Amino acid sequence: MVKEIFIGIVIGFIANVAGIILSILILHDDPSIMEVIRKSFEEGILGKLISLGAIMNLFVFLVYIKKRQDHRAKGVLFTTVFLAITTLILNII
Repeated sequence: MVKEIFIGIVIGFIANVAGIILSILILHDDPSIMEVIRKSFEEGILGKLISLGAIMNLFVFLVYIKKRQDHRAKGVLFTTVFLAITTLILNII
C-alpha cells in the first residue's frame, strides 16, 4: 500500500513537470525552458506556472480512479495538495 502511494506521488510530480514544460512551450516564445522558469521566479509568477502544470495531475488522477488504483490516486492527490501549498507560499512571499 505504501509503495503504491509513493508511486502515485512520484507520478504526480512527473506529471506536474510535464505540465509545466507543456505550458511553457505553448504560452512562451522563448525556447529556453530554464530561462522562462528563472524569469517567472524573478517576476513572481512561478506559482502560477506551477498551478498550470498541476492540471496534468487531474488527468493522471482520473486515470487512476477509473482503473481503481485508489492508492496511487491518493499519492497524486497528496502531490497536488503539496503543490497547492507551495504555490500559496510562493504567492505570499
